[in-house]
Amino acid sequence: ILSEQKQAKSVSVPQYLISESIEPIYKKARLIAQTDKVTCLIRGESGTGKENLAHYLHQQSSRSGKPFLTVNCSAMGDSLLESRLFGYVKGAFTDAKEDRNGILEEANGGTVFLDEIGDISPYMQQSLLRVLQSGELLPVGATKSIKMDSRIIAATHKNLESMCEAGTFRWDLYYRLSVVELTLPTLLE
Repeated sequence: ILSEQKQAKSVSVPQYLISESIEPIYKKARLIAQTDKVTCLIRGESGTGKENLAHYLHQQSSRSGKPFLTVNCSAMGDSLLESRLFGYVKGAFTDAKEDRNGILEEANGGTVFLDEIGDISPYMQQSLLRVLQSGELLPVGATKSIKMDSRIIAATHKNLESMCEAGTFRWDLYYRLSVVELTLPTLLE
């Protein structure tokens, strides 16, 4: 594992085919990468390269030497997602036998990519909004907050505005996540 971590730090930006249809998006992404703490929302169908674009943003930023960590929000329920993102303290729940840092803390100075952000519950929307507003996170079972310095890039294939209008996604979280937006073309395009 240690050798894999050393290799991961020395890996350069993966090379992807940049077609004419996505070249302007990558040019815009290079500019966005220079705006350090600005959140970015990447839109696109499944398979269009949202994670590749997020990784590119990270590599072009001043945070490129720090961790780039990915969370698939649709693959976890609230409890697991909360403990993975925010960490937890020993005794917070039955299997919490030791303190564990969350992804947001582990990525300190780097970037966290929240894939399929449109799938998180109202509870997690509120928790994430608090972190984005305050720049602090509270591990599960803890009483003291921890300062966070991670850039957030989120992605979705869903229409978040329609979800906001339907009351299933928070407008305030949407505005926090979509300070800048990038939209990838469909696979057909």
